[in-house]
Amino acid sequence: MDGALILAAAGGAVAVLLLVRLWVVLRPRAPVPRRSLSLLVVAGSGGHTTEILRLLESLSDAYTPRHYVIADSDEMSARKINSFELNRADRNPSDTFPQYCIHCIPRSREVQQSWLSTVLTTLYSLWLSFPLTHRVKPDLVLCNGPGTCVPICVSALLLGILGIKKVIIVYVESICRVEHLSLSGRILFHLSDYFIVQWPTLKAKYPKSVYLGRIV
Repeated sequence: MDGALILAAAGGAVAVLLLVRLWVVLRPRAPVPRRSLSLLVVAGSGGHTTEILRLLESLSDAYTPRHYVIADSDEMSARKINSFELNRADRNPSDTFPQYCIHCIPRSREVQQSWLSTVLTTLYSLWLSFPLTHRVKPDLVLCNGPGTCVPICVSALLLGILGIKKVIIVYVESICRVEHLSLSGRILFHLSDYFIVQWPTLKAKYPKSVYLGRIV
């Protein structure tokens, strides 16, 4: 009986310590002025990459270095990103050496892949995403819906939970989503710090989202 009470007390103490740890790590902090912000951008195949690069056009050079994450089979996005960064450097002659890097992880889900196998591939992507996110330690993660963004955002969230670094997650729902969120959007709606929609119909359905009109 005494042993059970001791175990229960120890378990309760551990639970209290974990709750205190979570409060210390996740509590709001006053913003600290920064000259630059490390940015981790999750790009997807096709329209996702086009939209996210249009959004990046409006960001200043303060968002540097820029780290891009793409699926390991997405060669088209890699070409688009390299072209975007070269054009950006041409417009800014002072930026002789563009500070960006492209990282690859396995896709979370291929087209027409079964949902059961998707769970396994997503866990595998998460397993590889955490070391990447831990190494980069971005200040901000920006994504707009490709399946690759889910393991990256979960990894960024884990950095905060573990007390390594608080990472701001900004999710921008694709312009093609007018009345319903994408699957990635439904997953990350409660995990992102800022969830941005581009149609008033989505803002009406999800009042906690941020509506700024069309931004891409």
